[in-house]
Amino acid sequence: MSKTKFRTWEEIKKELNFSPEEEEQIRFEEELIKTTIEIRQKKNLTQQELSKKSGIKQPAIANLENMNKIPQTTTLIKLLYPMGYTLKVVPIDNNKKNKYRYDEKVEDSITLREE
Repeated sequence: MSKTKFRTWEEIKKELNFSPEEEEQIRFEEELIKTTIEIRQKKNLTQQELSKKSGIKQPAIANLENMNKIPQTTTLIKLLYPMGYTLKVVPIDNNKKNKYRYDEKVEDSITLREE
């Protein structure tokens, strides 16, 4: 009987050979979803309550939060707006390429901003 050798994420990632842009996209999506969850929790909302406020079904919110699905921009806006947030796109400083920040205090970034 052969033993299955488990590989680390780093080994798999190396095999997949992501470009720097693809790696940044993955980091961006992870951070965006993480921040959306933090906002919901900060507002003391359950997924069900956010569903009622946003019109997005609770299972879709759960799939997004579990990173089973990558949300479309319109879905993100529908989720964020009732919580008092929106998305903002700003220029990238070439000296800080691949250094996205997800905080309204950082100027040269993609930000989530509370309205």
